[in-house]
Amino acid sequence: MTQATPRVLDPCCGSRMMWFDRQHPDAIYGDKRAESHVLCDGRQLHIQPDTVMDFRALPFADGRFNLVVFDPPHLKHAGPKSWLRAKYGVLGEAWRDDLRQGFSECFRVLSSNGTLIFKWAEDQVKVREVLELAPHPPLFGHPTGRKGLTHWMVFMKPGAQSAAAHKGE
Repeated sequence: MTQATPRVLDPCCGSRMMWFDRQHPDAIYGDKRAESHVLCDGRQLHIQPDTVMDFRALPFADGRFNLVVFDPPHLKHAGPKSWLRAKYGVLGEAWRDDLRQGFSECFRVLSSNGTLIFKWAEDQVKVREVLELAPHPPLFGHPTGRKGLTHWMVFMKPGAQSAAAHKGE
């Protein structure tokens, strides 16, 4: 029996914390890091992507995935040996350009009418600043967490017909 081609991409999987099935056969897990850490409480943190990749230049064909989960680093500042940096990564100096490219790449590899799930923690950068970098507005979303600072949003890549209708053609 041949395995179906994975339809889901997580290009910033980290330790796959949000996944119920961290080995889901329909997903490709990617990250620019492949490393392990011992956290301050003694727990092990493993970042083991299927493929080491940069979300700004995804190594996949246009329209390859039905669903992309985009959960990029959200911290601009974290100590070099902090557990926050180990768990979530850190944004670079050019974070606006990086996130703009990341959104662009995520939409590029999405199939027509494909879905992008975006997660953002508003600790150091406001969600409105990040949404300015997306090529399309989200359809809907919801803040979560104790202080409501983690935002989940759903985007849909326009299909040829919906793009034409949106432009009034």
